[in-house]
Amino acid sequence: MTIYYSLTFMLLAAEMATFCVIVLPLPHNVRKKIFTFLSESPIIAKIAYGLKISFIFVAILFADALQRMFRVTAEAELAKQNGAPHVGNAQAENSFAARKFYSQRNTYLTGFTLFLSLVLTRTFSLILDLIHTQEEYAKLKEGSGAKGDSSKQVKDLKAKVTELEKKERDFETLKKQAAQQAAEFDRLATKYNEATGGNSSKRND
Repeated sequence: MTIYYSLTFMLLAAEMATFCVIVLPLPHNVRKKIFTFLSESPIIAKIAYGLKISFIFVAILFADALQRMFRVTAEAELAKQNGAPHVGNAQAENSFAARKFYSQRNTYLTGFTLFLSLVLTRTFSLILDLIHTQEEYAKLKEGSGAKGDSSKQVKDLKAKVTELEKKERDFETLKKQAAQQAAEFDRLATKYNEATGGNSSKRND
């Protein structure tokens, strides 16, 4: 794996770790402190700016990997139609299988990195909105005895909290999709190992 795909894999691992942390069922006060720090810290803001730039490069890698995957697939279809000259040649077949595996692996790696970045951004925004709404609801609930017209506001905030909590639960579906994509990556690796007889290829990406 070349250096830029290795860095992409490290970025993906960091995203997965961050996602696991922010969806942990932490106490409200602990979660509030964590998200307040993440949203207001100037250091985190600089890191987020650098990550946005890195995601631009990941998007370029994704486009390149997608193009290579389509090219390899087209070559395979053309070889089937014209009669592949490498049929019966184990080394050539292994080389072609390696090219196909690398193109698919790089496409899944970069694509899943971009997908998880969007999931993280949306999850962080929803949880931050949920924390602010819960605080407003708590303040209105404390002063509801002195204000007779606050009942409607409390009801609206209850509905908003319920809606945000429902959206937060929807990310369980996104986690299942992430697990499915990881399983697909493992399936491709297993298929490649079977095609090459279990021997590791030293060919560069």
